[in-house]
Amino acid sequence: MSGSIIGADPDQLENLGAVLGRQRDAVEAIVTAVTLGLSATTWVGPARSAFEDDWQASFQPALRRLVEAFDVVASDCRLRADELRRVMGRR
Repeated sequence: MSGSIIGADPDQLENLGAVLGRQRDAVEAIVTAVTLGLSATTWVGPARSAFEDDWQASFQPALRRLVEAFDVVASDCRLRADELRRVMGRR
């Protein structure tokens, strides 16, 4: 983006919100798949313990934060698009 213009195209902003919402669902699917996969797998030993510890302490919380960020930004995009349309007289 060049110059000092501030603004957004409401349709593009709404589309971005939809994209982020879909990515949120994809991240949730990863969390679910890995969690279910671990619980359904017979695997004993230090490698599993290390992965499970990392999964629970680092990876899963990071993915949950990503989901929360996508939720917030997707919602913000939709709200801003609606507000831009209202201000512009478009609905």
